[in-house]
Amino acid sequence: MVRIKIQNFNLPQICQSGQCFRMSERSENRYSVIARNRYLELEQSKEECIFYCDEAEFQEFWKKYFDLDTDYSSYIERIAQGDTYLQNAAEFGSGIRILRQDLWEMIVSFLISQQNNIVRIRRCIENICERYGEKMVNDRGEAYSAFPTPETLFDLPEDALMECNLGYRSKYVVRAAKSVVSGDCDLEKIGKLTYKDAKEELLKLFGVGEKVADCICLFALHELAAFPVDTHISQALQKHYKRGFPKRRYQGYQGVLQQYIFYYELFGGRKNSDR
Repeated sequence: MVRIKIQNFNLPQICQSGQCFRMSERSENRYSVIARNRYLELEQSKEECIFYCDEAEFQEFWKKYFDLDTDYSSYIERIAQGDTYLQNAAEFGSGIRILRQDLWEMIVSFLISQQNNIVRIRRCIENICERYGEKMVNDRGEAYSAFPTPETLFDLPEDALMECNLGYRSKYVVRAAKSVVSGDCDLEKIGKLTYKDAKEELLKLFGVGEKVADCICLFALHELAAFPVDTHISQALQKHYKRGFPKRRYQGYQGVLQQYIFYYELFGGRKNSDR
């Protein structure tokens, strides 16, 4: 067990921010998250957090996963004084962090996210994990499933994942798995590329467009210059940034501000959870 105090860290906000689909609330103030084949439970009371893992696992994996070495207050403090909308959005979602997630998992997750909403995305991912993921057991003795590997999915018929409620997205995921296994899509190589080059490689995958590529770059590769534009972000830009979002002013951390805007649009007034 690791007990620490963390500023700008809020488990409900992270869970609901639309970047992680295998994080869920177990009980009041207690959450679980599955990443790759790892399982973690966390509790939070104000700034105090308890990670139910040993110190070695925390240092090796979860500290980086939750991006705990980054000072997110520095991003918020640099928001233009005259931009009251962005200030309000950042204050509202100030506990969000950009998670450092697995590249393959994010490719699949955001292929599934197209024309979908967060509740259905979660359900689809759980379906494919339960059907094709390796069976694991947590410290409670409870069963859970790891995220299925490309090797598990690549030889499936293109419509096989329709049984997991993926619909037309089934062929996107299966073809992505084939690309990875064949070597056409080299995940290790992509992880070492610049944001521009990584995005270019991701766009070669069947079914990956600009928004999906940017989501993958932001949430898997931690490329904070990525600024995914979905319906909610587009509406916010049209209303508050008619000349476009000032990316040059916020060079290097636009993606953090995008998350504040996205979360604010969902829960600061709107309840629709389409990603």
